[in-house]
Amino acid sequence: MDWQRFLNIQTRRKFFRDAGYGIGTMALSNLMALEGRTAEPAVADNPLTPKKPHFPAKAKNAIFIFMSGAPSQFDLYDPKPVMRRLHGQPVPESLMKDLHDDLIRGSARVMASPREFKPSGEAGMEFSDYIPNIATCANDLCMIHSMSTDISNHHPAQMMMNCGTNLVGRPSMGSWVAYGLGSESQNLPGFVVLTSTSGKGIEGGSSNWSNGFLPSNYRGVTFRSSGDPVLYLSNPAGISNEAQRARLDTLRDLNQHHLAGTGDVEIAARIASYELAFRMQAAAPELLDFSKESPATLSMYGVDAEKTKPFGVNCLLARRMVERGVRFVQLYHSTWDDHSDLNEHLKTNCDMTDKPTAGLLQDLKQRGLLDSTLVIWAGEFGRTPMNEVRRGNTPGKEGRDHHRFAYTLWLSGGGIKTGQSIGKTDELGFHITEDPIHVHDLQATMLHCLGMDHTRLTYRYQGRDFRLTDVGGNVVQKLLA
Repeated sequence: MDWQRFLNIQTRRKFFRDAGYGIGTMALSNLMALEGRTAEPAVADNPLTPKKPHFPAKAKNAIFIFMSGAPSQFDLYDPKPVMRRLHGQPVPESLMKDLHDDLIRGSARVMASPREFKPSGEAGMEFSDYIPNIATCANDLCMIHSMSTDISNHHPAQMMMNCGTNLVGRPSMGSWVAYGLGSESQNLPGFVVLTSTSGKGIEGGSSNWSNGFLPSNYRGVTFRSSGDPVLYLSNPAGISNEAQRARLDTLRDLNQHHLAGTGDVEIAARIASYELAFRMQAAAPELLDFSKESPATLSMYGVDAEKTKPFGVNCLLARRMVERGVRFVQLYHSTWDDHSDLNEHLKTNCDMTDKPTAGLLQDLKQRGLLDSTLVIWAGEFGRTPMNEVRRGNTPGKEGRDHHRFAYTLWLSGGGIKTGQSIGKTDELGFHITEDPIHVHDLQATMLHCLGMDHTRLTYRYQGRDFRLTDVGGNVVQKLLA
């Protein structure tokens, strides 16, 4: 049969119909060959098997202090003297070329910070008068002034920082760490989340601590600072521990029977979660019992004062958790999204968090835990050097808009070279001029401190090997001790 004759009789629809028959036949043959085989139990599957560090780790645990809403770097850590001279003047157009916000472009005038700054520590780091307690820890900090991210909207930018992508449904960094290293504690989760607020909630919500496509036992477990640490953790009235144990044994047997037939890793994760929850019924209340903490320690964290108590309790819990082997603790405080009344709102949040944050660093250090605990303080992006005096058509008081091109955060503890500042920006803090560091670089460096190569910490999903840093990221050698 010549080629032209074939084209005359073969339609596209007929070709796919005939090919479909052949594919179906091959699939049926494969299914028949597999009939009678039993899947391997998922409990032996790699996703639920504790891993080992890729190389010796400097840090065993991590505490990530996430300031949801994005604090203003200009009013906390990065004063710009030129901004005082140019205050109220139009922002140079050359700095606005990457800004696509017509509202800001139309009224953009330099807004110098009214805060007073003082140098602290041997390196002379600058700190605002709003955070005097953190300033006392300057020698234990590594300040980065040259961070950047890809997105300037809250939820996707928070996803970028916490999950390495702006797409919902990917694992968070705490989930990756727990998947990579497991937990040192038998009675507490590997990844715990603690939240506090000055008003509004966290823009991105629980998607920030999602397990994504990793097994569900790697999801961040949200603890409360009073009452039941985890909702529904206590037994219902009339149910004893013995009765609860008997129920769980029966449920475990049923799940294991189902697991043997399906090999579904989520069933194994469910079994592990139920067993951990039972052990937590005894461990979690003891975690929240501060009766053995000294009055001096409670005061250090601000637990004894109404304003600092919510965040202070979370900071103290973070220290107690890493002592008990929790691998990754994330503290969320919201919201720092100050589009108006910036100085008033900024003071509120600083008054709530400054003393407890410093207390956490000091307490970790005096207990010998800071060397093995990596601490990170960060928001999802920074704020603009220009003012934002209007919200739509409504006059408002001065604030700052979102800024992804350059902002400030700091690190401390295990594996980090402290007492230094890294990176520089231009005279108005708009663009990075020295040592640019992307969010993926920060994530790669964090994993490195915990003994993991970010390119090797992967999980195969839908035919692709995913990782926290996606296809980017480099370990920042300047940050390492």
